[in-house]
Amino acid sequence: MIIELTFPSYVPVLIVYFSQCSQVTPISGLTNTQPTDLQGLLVELETVLGEIKRLQISHELSVQSLQRTYKEHTEFIEKQMLANINTTTNIKTTIDECGNSCVSTSGKNEQYLKEEMCRSVLSILNEFDNITVKELNEMKDEVISIKGSVTSSIKKCTGFQKDLSQFHEFVQKIGDNKDLCLIASVKCKHILQQALNLLGKSGKAFNVLGYSEHNVKIPSDSGSCLITGCCVLPNGQVLVTDSENYKVKLLNQQYQVVSHCDLADYPQCMCLLTPSKVAVAVNINACNTHEVQFITVTHSQLDPGRKLALQHQCLGISHHQGELFISSATALFKYSLSGKLVCRLYEDRSDGCTGKNNGGFILQHYKFLCPPPGRVAYSI
Repeated sequence: MIIELTFPSYVPVLIVYFSQCSQVTPISGLTNTQPTDLQGLLVELETVLGEIKRLQISHELSVQSLQRTYKEHTEFIEKQMLANINTTTNIKTTIDECGNSCVSTSGKNEQYLKEEMCRSVLSILNEFDNITVKELNEMKDEVISIKGSVTSSIKKCTGFQKDLSQFHEFVQKIGDNKDLCLIASVKCKHILQQALNLLGKSGKAFNVLGYSEHNVKIPSDSGSCLITGCCVLPNGQVLVTDSENYKVKLLNQQYQVVSHCDLADYPQCMCLLTPSKVAVAVNINACNTHEVQFITVTHSQLDPGRKLALQHQCLGISHHQGELFISSATALFKYSLSGKLVCRLYEDRSDGCTGKNNGGFILQHYKFLCPPPGRVAYSI
């Protein structure tokens, strides 16, 4: 530990504290007990470096796709609002022409009816425009949040590429120097582990330290609770979908229900879009309801936002870099956040429920989530 102090005479003084090591082993003494596979290290560096490069390219393409989708949706909204303005003008003109061509016993009544009709039409169009603007603002916030997250990941990829390339070049020049081989191996393993974490390949095993049950039933529930999905927010709060009671419930860090919102039908699954926004897959075949409900968490309250209506079943949902992946019983679809169907990624109609994980869920439905500090929320 090094502490820099400045005395009244403004002379800087360094005070150095040394902590005593319990054991000191020369590097030369470790080279025989800890063999290093230099060739294997080179191969691993090349492999991880290639994966990091591909990840960065994927991130950059995702940002471009996200910006393109947002631009298209903005242009579509602007056209809708312009069409509404033209519609309002045409309706006013039509009402005036109709009033002038009709014979009325009372000029006041005629004027009153015209004004009421105009007010009703304007009210409907204004309400539509307000909803549209709200959706556009919500999508803008989503794009900003997702773009920031992806951009941060791109910067990490760039940094890892530089570090891995330098290590790769260094390892190639080591030759038969065992001491340098050991040092390079230790240093490389550290940076490789960080890179693997970024790639989602940490390889760590989790141990269960404890187990507890929490009741999330609230007075307005008509039946028993059936939790079909959960998401953990950065602040430690937990969102759960209660399929039996058509609800999404917000739990505090003590797993007490602090807010809830009602849904049209059965919530099947849920995924996190931003630190304060989720998308819920809602589906019931009997009523032909297949939709995605967006919900925002604001000051520990749930605010239902726009809905995305689908033409197929909506049983599973996941979000990745500004795109939604939605599964039916037999297919997996990719959507933009604006609701545009990008493509069908997979389909198997050989049975009623097909897919890698079977049981009607192509997206993996077993979720481990980590609320701070170190706790795990698990749902099936």
